[in-house]
Amino acid sequence: MEILRHVVLLVHLTGFAILFGAWFVEAVARRYQATRLMDLGVLVAGVAGLALAAPWGLDHDLNYVKIGIKLVVLIVIGALVGISTSRARKGTPLPSWVFWLIGGLTLLNAGLAVIWR
Repeated sequence: MEILRHVVLLVHLTGFAILFGAWFVEAVARRYQATRLMDLGVLVAGVAGLALAAPWGLDHDLNYVKIGIKLVVLIVIGALVGISTSRARKGTPLPSWVFWLIGGLTLLNAGLAVIWR
């Protein structure tokens, strides 16, 4: 069971890697907009994160404060990516600070996953 949990953890971190990688490509190209790949990264990270929040029959307690904070940050990231996608369809440019906030929050959430035990 522990191996399965580690596989789900890998998928969770891969979701953040997809999201951050897509964001980084857009930042380097100076196109301050969300892409479909960012949507996919948020989805993968969210679904795998919810699977990780399941008890899994572990003999130690889960850190619900960490789980809650990461969930709130992921919801904010998802909302910002959704707003960016919606504005791109309408042809309205996204303020650059929102784009940079997406990247910063993604890095923060991945950092919380790795550093906070």
